[in-house]
Amino acid sequence: MIQTEITRKLTRKTLGLTFLLSAAAFAFAQQKVSVSGNVVDKENNPVAYASIAFTSKSDLLYSDAVLTDENGRYELQLTPGLFDITVEAIDFKKYVASTQTINAGPLGAIVLESESGLTMSPTSTIEGITLTATTRPYKVELDKRTYDPSSDVISKGGNLQDVLQNVPSVSVDTDGTVSMRGNSNIRFLINGKPSALLGIDDGANALQSIPADQIDRIEVITNPSSKYEASGTAGILNIILKKSKRIGFNGSVTGTVGYLPNTSLNTNLSWRRGNATWFVNGGGGLRKSEGTSYNKASFDDRGTLNQLLTSNTNSINNNEMKNYNGTAGLVYDLSDRTSVNASITLRRFEGESDGVVATQMTYNGITNANATQDYPLSKERRTVGLNDNNAIQTDFGIDHEIGDNGSTIAASVSIQNNKSTGTSDIFETRVPAYSLMDQTAQDTENSNIVGKLDYELPLGENSKIEAGYRFDSRKNDYDYAVWNDGVVNPDFTSVTNYKEMFNSFYVQFKSKVGENFAYQVGLRNELSKIDVDFKSLSSTEPAISKSYNNLFPSVFLSYNLANDNQLLLNYSKRINRPRSWFLVPFNSYNDSDNIFSGNPNLNPSYVDSFEFGYSLQKSKLTFNPTLYFNHEKDETQMVNIYNFDRQRFETKPYNIGFEERYGLDMNFTYDPFSWLKLMGSLDLYGYRSEGEFNYTTLQNGIETPASMSFNGKGFSQRARLNTTFKIDKTLSVQLQGFYRGGEETDTSKRDAMYALNLGASKSIWDGNGTFSFNIQDIFNTRNRTNFTYGDGFQRESYMQWQPRQFSLSFTYRFKQGDRVDQPKRKKDINSNAEGQDDEMPPM
Repeated sequence: MIQTEITRKLTRKTLGLTFLLSAAAFAFAQQKVSVSGNVVDKENNPVAYASIAFTSKSDLLYSDAVLTDENGRYELQLTPGLFDITVEAIDFKKYVASTQTINAGPLGAIVLESESGLTMSPTSTIEGITLTATTRPYKVELDKRTYDPSSDVISKGGNLQDVLQNVPSVSVDTDGTVSMRGNSNIRFLINGKPSALLGIDDGANALQSIPADQIDRIEVITNPSSKYEASGTAGILNIILKKSKRIGFNGSVTGTVGYLPNTSLNTNLSWRRGNATWFVNGGGGLRKSEGTSYNKASFDDRGTLNQLLTSNTNSINNNEMKNYNGTAGLVYDLSDRTSVNASITLRRFEGESDGVVATQMTYNGITNANATQDYPLSKERRTVGLNDNNAIQTDFGIDHEIGDNGSTIAASVSIQNNKSTGTSDIFETRVPAYSLMDQTAQDTENSNIVGKLDYELPLGENSKIEAGYRFDSRKNDYDYAVWNDGVVNPDFTSVTNYKEMFNSFYVQFKSKVGENFAYQVGLRNELSKIDVDFKSLSSTEPAISKSYNNLFPSVFLSYNLANDNQLLLNYSKRINRPRSWFLVPFNSYNDSDNIFSGNPNLNPSYVDSFEFGYSLQKSKLTFNPTLYFNHEKDETQMVNIYNFDRQRFETKPYNIGFEERYGLDMNFTYDPFSWLKLMGSLDLYGYRSEGEFNYTTLQNGIETPASMSFNGKGFSQRARLNTTFKIDKTLSVQLQGFYRGGEETDTSKRDAMYALNLGASKSIWDGNGTFSFNIQDIFNTRNRTNFTYGDGFQRESYMQWQPRQFSLSFTYRFKQGDRVDQPKRKKDINSNAEGQDDEMPPM
């Protein structure tokens, strides 16, 4: 206890010092003046989206950079002094002017000379410009925010789950649950589509099976437009995997070793020649974790003999996972206007678990003298589990540019199959002497076909119409069996056939009014049909059939206050459809004391989401505060009910009423010095929920109707800060602090959680080799404590999913030729996308 308290104080002081130093650096500023000008070619035509870097001769802190607008103009704030000016633009020679005196006012025109031998025909659509003078890990766009993990030292050699711990507005709980602004109802996409890579029965393991070095960027879409699938009340996380754009044969190999252990070997390879680009990503690894938890439950004394009064449980669970994955693909340009692509992805992971749970109990009237196997004073349960998961996914697509006005059409189809098998052997001994053995077996298969068609039609220079259609067909087959001491348990042995079919249409219009105001309005229609056929050995439930036809509007507005900052206002309507496992009456047998069952009467939840934000993007500073408000109707919550007759906890999802979340989400990056980079996020949020639901419980063998009400409100906060120190050109050190405040309602309470991580990166061989070292959870404080209050009981739960870890990785890069960026024919062929919804409840 003393050591734990010292650790907590030390961690809080360290985190406080880190935030204090960062705040001091963030507040540092100098007197600046407005500087403006324009960039043209020799024919005096404006050069749009040229990058202009002003490098201070006296102090790099005063340096800045800016992009010209579509009319070749620019404006920024600089501290007066001597600067080197560098201008770069596509199809033009680099312009350099040394030691220029900068004062307030216009600088006049900068004339660029065209590159010899390059075609100067105008590009029909310019989708984005990358300013290479500085690397920004975080970028704000109209309907999404993009995170680049390339500068993330702490997650080097890790996996997707490690990367997500550093993404602004995203949190990863101790059990691997991912949430955005406190809401875990997220749609995960891989390259814009639901993917077999994400698995169907173990989301945490699926996230761990995707290596961090294969991730190009992560798109955080907190309020998706009508172009995106409407499911996911928290938003969408779109993981974009790497594809090289260099000529010739290029690639990298990364090997990792770590404690617990954590070992992996992964590679990214590509070969580009002529009109064809081949790419291969793949690898594998072994990862172990060691979780600890306890549950303390106390019950109201109802004066009933043999009634359970207290139950104290301690458990240790060891997990081992082996994962292998590979993707091979081809992109081929049939002409300047048409390209086709095809890829195939294979993924496999094998999991083993071994857990021991020890429980001490007290009863009303039960002592050593009269304890029996039905009312034991203590018991120990050991669970040994095996899980095997195989997935295959094939993707085909074609992109075509129509005419010379920039209109495009894109079609794609994805065929996916995922199979999972799992078994558990549960050995239990009780005092007085008694032993039993439970076994579970599960076979799951998911087949999914996704087809979509997207069309874009530019209308003049500033307007565009986008429209599309999407078809989803998904089939899940679940075969589940439970044996108690070799005898089949008919209540939990079942076969379920689950089918989904979605037809989605969307239309979206975007335009500008004047130079500063832009808007985007859209409408999406989704027709969905869900059929569930469930049969257990003890009963045959009637088939469930649900159909929905919903309209989902969205509105996005932006106003440019200057070239580098703007106001953003948006609204969208979303839906949270019940997951497949949530609709099945009986489906999960953890052990005789904890039962999960679905609810066939569960209905979708609907949320209205509003955001008002500000975006400032300069060469050294990006700042993005956002006010948000979400109102969710018919909210779904997992409810714990204690069955006194059967002496066990039963968990089931219910529609309980409504929930409101509101807050201020602030994200920033700041580079006060060339050797110091800061990236932080702070979410101050409130919540309010209210509702009531009805259920039945067993009392003295009779099913009795009961009801429970939910009323809760509160205010909490989450904060994260990454501080990266560049010791020299080849060595960087990163420190990350994380804090999540507690939450409380009428029926539950969660304590605060905090952690500190450390990473270091060293480059060798002219940058072709990189060593990375990181420590996750330095002070071993990343754990979760919850309190649950129910009808006649209260329970305290503690969990630490894995203890402190460290790893060492090495990356070697080899390349030929220079980077060649092909102009995109379509801004985002991965939108109009839907997330995955096939996870089973936690086992």
